[in-house]
Amino acid sequence: MSSELHVDVSAGVAVLTLHRPAQQNAFTPTMAAELGAALRRCDGEDGIRAVVITGTPPAFCAGADLSSRVGEVTATIDPAPWRIRKPVIAAVNGHAVGLGLALALQCDLRYLARDAVYGLNQVRRAVLADGYAHWLLPRLAGMANAADILLTGRTFDGEEAKAMGLANASLDAAEVLPTALSVAHDIAAGSAPLPAALSKRLLWEGLGMGPDAVAALESELNTYVAKSVDAAEGMAAVRDRRSPQWTGRVSEEWPAWEVPAEPERPRLD
Repeated sequence: MSSELHVDVSAGVAVLTLHRPAQQNAFTPTMAAELGAALRRCDGEDGIRAVVITGTPPAFCAGADLSSRVGEVTATIDPAPWRIRKPVIAAVNGHAVGLGLALALQCDLRYLARDAVYGLNQVRRAVLADGYAHWLLPRLAGMANAADILLTGRTFDGEEAKAMGLANASLDAAEVLPTALSVAHDIAAGSAPLPAALSKRLLWEGLGMGPDAVAALESELNTYVAKSVDAAEGMAAVRDRRSPQWTGRVSEEWPAWEVPAEPERPRLD
């Protein structure tokens, strides 16, 4: 436990809580470093099967701590939540603006408080939204909504976020964390670790692939998973009509994964 990030691990679920309530959990370089370290731990520990990121009430994260120097605080966490091999759920239990919303968008699932305030308002402060915002928003909400959010810097509530595709559900603030925890524990107990990890990676990497490439990887990975530790247990649990008892270890069974080459960056000249 640190002063700015609380980490709790129980029953296969890690809960990472941004903890600067007096500052509405405004992000600092220290918090960024601690969150990155916690996510690396979650990626490497096989006993952790799902992750929830939330904030100490009343906010999720009100953005970058403006008392820090410009450029010091970034939403590009290392590693990003979408890069780790465990499902990551954002329990956005209050306001998430700027960097705070960008962090939530990097997660696999997002549950938002309906009456909280959301937005990427960086253009109103003479900077650009970061944390993969220009990559994520068009894919989650479409180009028109992404342009609206990024170019106006306006704010919106949880209901509009859900309508745009940014949230899996818009809930009362008090329901957000319990809902996220319920989903996390269901994943931890019910989903085989290796297939869940591979499915997550294919979802994110598949955004830059064509359909034939994705289909080929699905077939290749299914062949690989069929030889995994948990393959027989999955079928046995179905046959015996019981809950599965997973023993596979992602750290030991992870295949050699070829990430598609990055395209050459465009030059701004």
